[in-house]
Amino acid sequence: MFQRSSPRNRQAGYSLAELVMVCAILVVLAGVALPVAKHSRKRAKEAELRSHLREMRYAIDEFKRYSDAGLIPVDLGTDGYPKELEVLIEGVELVGQIDSHARFLRRVPIDPMTGEAEWGMRSYQDEWDTDSWGGENVYDVYSLSEGVGLNGIPYREW
Repeated sequence: MFQRSSPRNRQAGYSLAELVMVCAILVVLAGVALPVAKHSRKRAKEAELRSHLREMRYAIDEFKRYSDAGLIPVDLGTDGYPKELEVLIEGVELVGQIDSHARFLRRVPIDPMTGEAEWGMRSYQDEWDTDSWGGENVYDVYSLSEGVGLNGIPYREW
């Protein structure tokens, strides 16, 4: 006669081969996910850097537009650009208007690559690729990071 095995007699669990296969698949998936996560974090920092540079350059351009339009007084030797980044934060009095103040930035953004609120600056009189600031005015800003972007261009040249 045919004898049925009871559930107690069967051994439950996974074989060693099954466990090895599951572990191998998990290792492969982790090996693929880690580089993707690393690049996505770097890509997010680069997007933040671009945003901060765009924000500061826009504020510098607005300051220049105001000075060219005669809405703010121009300091001697600045060619209508702000003397320092702090001028964009503190703001300036508008010419011909009582108690009217124009601010261009709320704060100096933090460089996501260095973690500091310090930026390299160039004057209008400086060469376009110089690493030293002439001090006459602030014509451009750049990151002080020594790193290189995912596109192969150093952050200093963005």
